[in-house]
Amino acid sequence: MTATPAPAAADPAAPPLPWAYRTEAWAAAVLAGGFGLLPLDAASDFGGWLARRIGPALGISKRARLNLAAAMPGLSAAAIDTIIRGMWDNLGRVAAEYPHLRRLSVFTPGGRVETLGFEHVDRARAAGRRLIFFAGHLANWEIAALAAGQYGIDIAQIYRAANNPLVDRLIGRLRGELGELIPKGALGSRRAVAALRRGGHLSMLVDQKLNDGIPVPFFGRLAMTAPALALLALHFDCDVLPARVERLGGARFRLTICPPLALPKTGDRNADVLALMTAVNATLEAWIRERPEQWFWLHRRWPD
Repeated sequence: MTATPAPAAADPAAPPLPWAYRTEAWAAAVLAGGFGLLPLDAASDFGGWLARRIGPALGISKRARLNLAAAMPGLSAAAIDTIIRGMWDNLGRVAAEYPHLRRLSVFTPGGRVETLGFEHVDRARAAGRRLIFFAGHLANWEIAALAAGQYGIDIAQIYRAANNPLVDRLIGRLRGELGELIPKGALGSRRAVAALRRGGHLSMLVDQKLNDGIPVPFFGRLAMTAPALALLALHFDCDVLPARVERLGGARFRLTICPPLALPKTGDRNADVLALMTAVNATLEAWIRERPEQWFWLHRRWPD
């Protein structure tokens, strides 16, 4: 949930980027330019239509089917197909909405984003508490980032950089000025600690697999989960606020800031980290079960 730093100067010693990266970035830029020429509603509708037509036939959709069958075994094949079509519709809309993010105001009365629960933010700030917001890849997850940047708080957003640095740079430009962006990794961890030490706040998406994470229950199965949120929250005694984004239809959304999760303080660090991350995963699971078509089922979320 933050602003993109200016791109670093090119390293003359760095190897040239593969042509596949350049081609991918060119295609992404062309699509972004085309979607940007359309009004937001038209762009979102067209992106959803296009993804619904193409996505379910792609080989990667097999992973979504396997994930759904394992996570919610009671679903019929027809129900799984419906969810996958809805997932692709949502992903197409998200892609088409990126060029419009800079012009989207979250807190405009009667606008595109209904906001609930920001009294939890105000209460924590009045008490001098540091905040860690968490969300998942649900609906248009960038709405939560926009809200944090537009709410006027000092927030740093931890994110996973795209594998293609040219695409990552393009996404950063489309996001606009949303605060400090911290890519995941060792350097990112130090920057996150520095942000909390200065009294700032953090936000992060926490629903992706981390191979060197810790096993935490998720849909009844152990999923390797990054423990950074719990480690930071417990060390700095932060309020952990779930930030839920829902797509209400087309390019209209609801952003709900939920009450802070309880911080376990048994004195057993490993147990407390596991307990907090279990509560985080349970929160995400409840959201996904309610609107499964709005989650990114293409993640390799479970080890099998």
